[in-house]
Amino acid sequence: MEAIDKLRNELKVRGLSPMTIRNYSFFAEKFLKHCGKNIEEVTSDDAKAYLASLFDSKSKNTIMLAVAALKFFYTEVLKKEFSEVRVPKKDKRLPEVLTKDEVGKIIGACDNVKSRLMVSLLYSSGLRVSELVNLKSDDINNEENTGWVRKGKGSKDRLFSISQELKEEINDYLKGRENMYVFSKDKPLTTRNIQKIILGLRKRTGINKKVTPHTLRHSFATHLLEQGTDIRIIQAMLGHANLNTTQVYTHISSEQIKKVGNPFDNLLKRKGQEVEA
Repeated sequence: MEAIDKLRNELKVRGLSPMTIRNYSFFAEKFLKHCGKNIEEVTSDDAKAYLASLFDSKSKNTIMLAVAALKFFYTEVLKKEFSEVRVPKKDKRLPEVLTKDEVGKIIGACDNVKSRLMVSLLYSSGLRVSELVNLKSDDINNEENTGWVRKGKGSKDRLFSISQELKEEINDYLKGRENMYVFSKDKPLTTRNIQKIILGLRKRTGINKKVTPHTLRHSFATHLLEQGTDIRIIQAMLGHANLNTTQVYTHISSEQIKKVGNPFDNLLKRKGQEVEA
């Protein structure tokens, strides 16, 4: 469709991520099929009717993404009015986090060196899966145990740390390979490929939690917080533009919760002492 091509081009020239381009294009296409009208005839009421059709089967977060996509499509591509659409607030679910033992089980269940290195790097550096597949061999600085994310979320570059042990394993893996990317030769792996690998590892280990590449990122941030790393350093390491995004990890540190003494225990002890007296 010509309108969808215009949408993709507009998103590209504004430097938005491939994921945003894919999502916005997906919802715009679904919308046009749903309303069955020519571009010139669509109104904001058609957009509301499409969004209303999503409420029975889609999450609030998905509906909010659809609203953002249609608003951009209407105002920036179709040059039409898009009346304000009120939708439920985004679900504030805390991210799933693995314990250190569970991370170890996931890594230990890998059946080849490449998979183990990818999973280890996702966890140990807090990389997004899109950043992992686009990581180039030249982005690794062996002397400083660091790497660079180039044009990450928001088209920003970001420095990340690499453990000494993992750096040496990556170097051994790359020896004799003419890889442009760390984990592929001349074009990035698909993120879906990594997601399938981690799903298989979750099943293999029998971990009942939801485990995705992003779960490893969440776990990395939480474990940093538990060992006393400053929240602003964690913000920089994750590449969060807003500290509020990083603050979520202050609510999910299970180890810190476990260390808090329960006042009920002291209450029983005190009661026992009074009885003896």
